[in-house]
Amino acid sequence: MITIAVYGDSISRGVTFDENRGRYTYLKEGFDKLLEKRGILKVINHSRFGATAEEGFETYEKEPEADTKYIAIAFGGNDCTPDWKGASENPDNYYPPKTSLNSFESTLRRFVNKVKSMGQIPILVTPPPLVAERYVNWISNGLNKDNILKYIGDIHHVYRWQEQYALAVHQAARRTRSYLFDLRAFFLRKPVLGALYCIDGMHPNDKGHQWIARAIERMLPSLLQDIEDSAIYFDDESDEQ
Repeated sequence: MITIAVYGDSISRGVTFDENRGRYTYLKEGFDKLLEKRGILKVINHSRFGATAEEGFETYEKEPEADTKYIAIAFGGNDCTPDWKGASENPDNYYPPKTSLNSFESTLRRFVNKVKSMGQIPILVTPPPLVAERYVNWISNGLNKDNILKYIGDIHHVYRWQEQYALAVHQAARRTRSYLFDLRAFFLRKPVLGALYCIDGMHPNDKGHQWIARAIERMLPSLLQDIEDSAIYFDDESDEQ
């Protein structure tokens, strides 16, 4: 069974919102446990609730899985988040994301290059999409929703904003000639996307983690074959530090 170390945020950690208990919890059978139970993949999970790409990079530098060949890097959800409380109080101001788009991509490239320098193979993972209406309702809880809507202009803008960070993952993969696991694309194949998410519109529920496990089970063999055969070709773009 192949072993992969994952550095990511709460999505790859298996966090979801339990409506019966009224709080965030860890799924008993997240994608990692499902895959290990099926004998497909063992995941050493270094993901952390609320983590940004920079924080994940720092974790890797402190705790590199030196004996693991593959390192999956899965960020974006927290990096793209602005100060919703500030937007709720004064929607006419600008509230930058936790990580700017340029810094996010730059951090991913530094992360990838560090992994390669350790003799390991990085695999960049795109964040799954948001369910916009559900997400906006969630972040507006206890805040001024009208002001938040005024700030974003269009309820679907948060979807498009987060999508930019997924595209930055693609860009980082091209620029570093690294391998990409496009989890987002697999989620978008689902006709009723909301069925895969909990009430907050950003964390996959148990069905969502079954979908992630299914995506990995389907896509991993060809990805590993591409890695083995060095069959993926990227743009001839230079890697900027």
